[in-house]
Amino acid sequence: MDRARALEELKLRLENDENLKHSLAAEAIMRKLAEYFREDVELWGIAGLVHDIDLERIQYDISQSGIMGGDILEALDFDPTIIYAVRSRNPKSRHQRRRKIDKAIYCAPPMSVLISACMNIQPDKKIENVDEALVLSMFHDNSFAPEADRKKIAACSELNLSLEEFIKISLEAMKEISDKLN
Repeated sequence: MDRARALEELKLRLENDENLKHSLAAEAIMRKLAEYFREDVELWGIAGLVHDIDLERIQYDISQSGIMGGDILEALDFDPTIIYAVRSRNPKSRHQRRRKIDKAIYCAPPMSVLISACMNIQPDKKIENVDEALVLSMFHDNSFAPEADRKKIAACSELNLSLEEFIKISLEAMKEISDKLN
């Protein structure tokens, strides 16, 4: 499955533009993490892109996220590594986060939510004005963007990344696609 087809399949299932932007942000972070770890950038990127392919079908019930997504991806003949990684995001699926891609896809999407929330409090709503210090500060403010699961973000430690390193990589990734996020 190439990226163009993956994006097409995603767009068929996500009608909300904000959900699509979130998927693009998660893809960017996953690609940057793959570069950092010298892994397969395309594979990791596509995994990030389609991680929420089931979001609107499950009516935003995060407890079900990834379970139906894995089934959808399997029916579409996606790479088994991507299918497993998407399923491993949900502890209810009983798929353990074994590989780096599994661990990365667990923490990258909530980080994109946190950074997007930081972007949205900027007067001009531009990601260019978000810096690492702001993201770190807002990470520690549990009343800010409570939908950005701090426990999942902190799981970057499973990748042997400090929170600061993870913020830096993620923010850089999202700034590279700012034209798609603003």
